[in-house]
Amino acid sequence: MPTVELEEETIERLDELRIDDESYDELVNELINIYETSEYTLFRAGD
Repeated sequence: MPTVELEEETIERLDELRIDDESYDELVNELINIYETSEYTLFRAGD
């Protein structure tokens, strides 16, 4: 499995977004889903 190295500032920003005991994996997946949804919305708005 690939690994990703993050700067301390990025980790701090992720910590601010985490809810309860949410893992970093869960948080990153949620952020990716939000990004993909907004990208899809922008793509559809251009039609």
